[in-house]
Amino acid sequence: MALLSIVLPAYNEEQNIENTAKTLSGLLEGEQIDYELVFVSDGSRDGTYDEILKAAKRNPRIKGAEFSRNFGKEAGIFAGLELTAGDAVVVMDCDLQHPPEVLPQMWKKWQEGAEIVEGIKISRGKESLMHRLSAGLFYSIMSRLIKMDMNSSSDYKLLDRKVVNVLLELPERNTFFRALTFWSGFRTETVEYEVQERQYGESKWSFWSLMKYAIANATSFSTLPLQLVTVMGIISILFSLILAVQTLVKFLTGTAVEGFTTVILLILIIGGFLMLSLGIIGHYIARIYEEVKGRPKYIISRVTDNVRGSVVGSWKKDRTR
Repeated sequence: MALLSIVLPAYNEEQNIENTAKTLSGLLEGEQIDYELVFVSDGSRDGTYDEILKAAKRNPRIKGAEFSRNFGKEAGIFAGLELTAGDAVVVMDCDLQHPPEVLPQMWKKWQEGAEIVEGIKISRGKESLMHRLSAGLFYSIMSRLIKMDMNSSSDYKLLDRKVVNVLLELPERNTFFRALTFWSGFRTETVEYEVQERQYGESKWSFWSLMKYAIANATSFSTLPLQLVTVMGIISILFSLILAVQTLVKFLTGTAVEGFTTVILLILIIGGFLMLSLGIIGHYIARIYEEVKGRPKYIISRVTDNVRGSVVGSWKKDRTR
């Protein structure tokens, strides 16, 4: 019988673990789907991992791991993928804003031959205006940079084991899970869903965290920002040429204006372009530096007793704990 693994990255989700475990277990058992739930505590500062331990004791199909510190959602997803044993793997949010009721549809499409089943948002649920605007800006930026429509996409998706293996074999440290599934190019189907309201806790995403997430993922997946440096250089040269012709004409006709206003404006414009260009180049150099160091994506400090195999990080199956 085929096994479905569900990866659930969690950061300060102490209040949601028990409810999520019960909801998913009840649904999948009712649908007669063999399953395992893999919780990954991303360096949570509350009792998230303690709740994972309790859930694992109640249900042997539940297992989990805890990072030594906060490494980010991308690291949590890939750690969860590494710990799974299923023939198909679903990644979803621990707060159940990704509705569990969609799982049977994903499972059916996988059984019919789909290798990736993408969850497509048809509604974002209730959000503040600021969060809606920042999320819209984030997806617009990402869609333009990676040349894929990211406006309705999410991390909620099912992957065949072959797709999981491909993603885990990628050597890069700075990953963007959502875009990498598009990039992998396997047979893809979609299911639609509406984002649900959180029962407990608040969203961990702010405007600034979304912007930082956008910049980090854009530079890890696209070289378009580097090409913008060339565009800014061309604009600066064209502007300088136009200004030079205008200044020369005024000088020859005897109407040149005294003062340094034009010079100051030109220096400010070119200086601004230069500083922005250096910032973009510097960010890419920092990314190269991080990749060259070859540090692992995450460090696992603890795992539940039913976890088998070795993972990237401080924990290995043959170490004494």
